[in-house]
Amino acid sequence: MEVTGIPAVPRTTRARWIAAGLEALAEGGPDAVRVETLAAALGVTKGGFYGHFDGRAAFLAEMLDEWERRCTTEVIAQANAEGGDAAERIRRVGRMTFSEDLHRIDLAIRAWANHDRSVATRLRRVDNERMAFLRTMFGAFLADPDEIEARSMLTFALAIGRHFIVADHPGYTKLEAIQLAGEHLLRP
Repeated sequence: MEVTGIPAVPRTTRARWIAAGLEALAEGGPDAVRVETLAAALGVTKGGFYGHFDGRAAFLAEMLDEWERRCTTEVIAQANAEGGDAAERIRRVGRMTFSEDLHRIDLAIRAWANHDRSVATRLRRVDNERMAFLRTMFGAFLADPDEIEARSMLTFALAIGRHFIVADHPGYTKLEAIQLAGEHLLRP
């Protein structure tokens, strides 16, 4: 639509604002999530932001909602819907949740949680949901509660901590070493 010879600019969707916010968070932490900066990155004015969100705090909360939905709720639901044995479901959730793009966001939220109690509370809830999924899956083929807890914890620690390990793995690439460790944990 054109008014007085000026071409209409498509409205920036709520989803694009949130995606830009999550990218800014992954790149520079919560202080990098600024309306003016996001508007510039999206090539729009900041006025459109306020058509979608009731300020920065509401926007940050919606970013956390999106992270939780994409990285936990949806992937667990999808893994369960696609079926397979418990080990395959764990693999599938790991591939979806800890893909490099989502893992960057997850790490940024973990860093943010160190300085913000409400983010830490949200992260604890999400981590508890992820651990509950792992306990259920390992419980499908293990009977010993201690082994279920240990394997759940080690699997989750591998998923989160792999990013921080910079050691060499003679004879293996880093990815091969991670996959080897993961497969070891998934043995019956």
